[in-house]
Formats: sequence, C-alpha cells, structure tokens
Amino acid sequence: MSYLNTSLTERNPMKKLTPAILIGAAIVVLIAAIFFMLPFLEGGAPAIKLTPDIKAIGQGQTFTVTVTDQKSGLQSVLVNLTQNGKTHVLASVSYPEKGPSSQDIPVKIDPFMKLADGPATLQITAVDASFRENKATLTKPIYVDFMPTQIFLLNTMNHVNPGGVCVVLYRTSEPVVESGVFVNETFFKAYPITVSGKPCYVAYFAIPMDASEREPRIRAFVKDQGQNETSANIRFILKKKTFRSDKVNLSDNFLQQKMPDFQTMVPELRGKPLVDVFIYVNTKMREDNFKTIQTICRKSQPQALWDGPFLRMKDGAPMALFGDRRQWIFEGREIGESIHEGIDLASTEQAPIQAANSGVILFAGSLGIYGNTVIIDHGLGMISLYGHLSSIQVKEGQPVRTGDMIGKTGMSGLAGGDHLHYGIMVGGQFVNPIEWWDPHWIADNVKKKVEVSF
Repeated sequence: MSYLNTSLTERNPMKKLTPAILIGAAIVVLIAAIFFMLPFLEGGAPAIKLTPDIKAIGQGQTFTVTVTDQKSGLQSVLVNLTQNGKTHVLASVSYPEKGPSSQDIPVKIDPFMKLADGPATLQITAVDASFRENKATLTKPIYVDFMPTQIFLLNTMNHVNPGGVCVVLYRTSEPVVESGVFVNETFFKAYPITVSGKPCYVAYFAIPMDASEREPRIRAFVKDQGQNETSANIRFILKKKTFRSDKVNLSDNFLQQKMPDFQTMVPELRGKPLVDVFIYVNTKMREDNFKTIQTICRKSQPQALWDGPFLRMKDGAPMALFGDRRQWIFEGREIGESIHEGIDLASTEQAPIQAANSGVILFAGSLGIYGNTVIIDHGLGMISLYGHLSSIQVKEGQPVRTGDMIGKTGMSGLAGGDHLHYGIMVGGQFVNPIEWWDPHWIADNVKKKVEVSF
C-alpha cells in the first residue's frame, strides 16, 4: 500500500507544484497591474509655463500657456483673469479621454472684454489624467493696461534731405518697452535721454535716397508693457536732391589685378571666369557685407559719444560721392550696377586716417568689398566706416578721440586705387556724410532739437 501511494505521488508532481505556480502567477499579474495602473496612481502634478513671462496685458495681446504631464497626460486646462471680484475665462480646454503629454494653448485678450486699467490676477489651472487627478495652479499678479500710450513730439517741423538724417525728440505718457521711428517699413531704435529733468526719447533715422520720387511715411512708434502700440506721424519738409549716375567700364587689367584676391577669400570662385567673380562680388558679397555691417551697428552705445562736427580727411579730394549710381560695363554689355554709399577721398598713397569723432572701435579687420576696415561707434546708432585701408592701427573695443590715428589709406577690397572710402551709418543705414562735416547743419538739426525746454 505504501508503495502504491508513493508511486501515485511521483506520477502527479503537478499536485505538489500547483500552489507555487499560482502564487507566482498572481505575483506576475499583480506586478503587471501595478505597472499598468502606475500612471493613473502617480502623484506628480502637471508643469505650467507662461510665454512670455508677462507682467501686464493690453488689448489684443497674445501669450502662450504650455502645460506638460509626461506620466499620465492631461485632462483639462483653465485660464482665468480676475479683476474687482469678476472672473473672465480666457481659455478652457478639456480632453474626454487621456490628453496629450504636452500642450501649447494660445491665449488672446479680447479687446472688448470689460476690464479697467489696474491690477488683476491671472490664474492657470491644469489637471492631469491620473486616477488622483493631480492639479497644478499658477497664480500671477497682472497689470491691465488697455489705455494706449500717448506720444508728445517735441520737434514740430523737420527739414530733411534725400539720403540725409533726421533727429526727433519726444516724450511718452508712461514708460514703454519699445520705442523708435518707422520710415516706411524700416525701424530705427530710439534711445532714452533726460531733457529739462524729464525722461524723453531721441531717435536718429535715415531718409531714403529715393524720397524725392516716393515721399516716405515717417512715424514715431511705441509699445507699452501691455503691448499696446501707438504711432504719431512726424511732419517734415523734404528738400530736392538729384544723385549722379555714371557708367564704369571694367578693364581686363582691373579684373586680373583684383579678382584673384576674392577667389582666395571664397574657394568656390576659384577657376571661374574673372567677370563672373566680379558679378558675385558686386552682388552676393556686397549684400553679405551690408548685413554684417548692420549686425555690427546693433552694438551701438545708448548714449552720445560724439561731439561737434565730424572730421573730413585732410587734403582728401573727392573721387566718388554718396549716392552715385554706377552701371558696370564689360566688353560693351552691362553686367551689374551699384549705389555708392559713402564718399571716396584720395590724397597721397598710404595717407594717415583719423577718427572722425570720438567713440569706440566696433570692428577692425578685413570686410569683403571694403577690404581692411575700421568701424567706430559714436553712440545712439551713429556709426562711421573707413574702408580700403592699407593698415589698421586700432583694435576692437578700443576707445578713440576725435583725430586719433586709426590707419592709412590703401586699395584693399574692391578698390582700383589708393583712397579712403568714408561712410556714415544711422540705425544700420548709410547716409550722406556731408551733413556731419557741417557744424551749422549739426547745430540746427541735432543740437537745437535736443535742447528744447518744456
């Protein structure tokens, strides 16, 4: 009998292992259930981010609420604005099923919303899709600013030349976050200054060379903390001016002398016909150089570093004037054109070059068509440029005074002979340097405008 029982037990080992298997299976199921339910039981709340991190809101202003929950996803997002006990819903988003793990919600302030200028509270609430419905709330004090800023122009009339500069001074009814002047679609930054003990803004801006043909629209522009925008038209009297036009014949000798230098600068030009190299230099390189100069000009100091008329190169005879339109001719056909955006002055070879006015060296080095170049910041967006130098005697960041030596004339870059290419820029646009050589023009058009009393 004992033998029989032993044999039956040995023949059915599953009876002995069944409890262990069941327990193991239960553990596996439990682990799977915990793993599956973990996102729904997690206790982390969603993350909320406001872009931009606004402190004030105005009519029609937009901002973005970014809500993120990487574990269980989102269930709902609510954006409220409360003022004087009344709550306005700016945005409300809910998801019938598990929502995305991240969501950008654009919010726009309705200009017809009944809000008063003054303090308010912005509240953003986000709930995740977990079983615990974790909630996050971002509460931020906000100033409602629906009243646009007023602009008070302090210069009632302005006499301007095509290709010249105009300076305007104005006050605002409240502090602003952006200020300047639009000339058509080109923006010129204004800088804060104090006049008669009161805060003002001064802007230097360029008048287009084609202003005689198409009179520009000029307006002061500000944007306040609530992103409200205000403009005020600037009145002006435009003087007539005609710029020269000329045809320039390119010789084989000039191409053979100058183009190899540019082929060295730009490897993809190597092996190409020299006339094609010139076309590239006169178009693509010229455009790239201008963009580089504009980028450099953005570093201008927010205060005037210059004083008095700008120096003219001693004994320098004008070889080309500002605004000269050149048609480039090769073997009887036109291969391009350009507008001369400075004044070429020639004296003796390697003549000394002085800083035209006090400032800080923004650039000293090689610059494409301009060759060896020095760029000086005179503050408030005023820049002077010295091109085609044979040598440079200053370094970037170095302060200079009127008359300091900065280099010597030469024929580097796209220059056919030894001379100085002298340019003046305002707000990143080239203007006629002649105005800045004239002490009477500076007194009437700059100094008197910022010395008003009110």
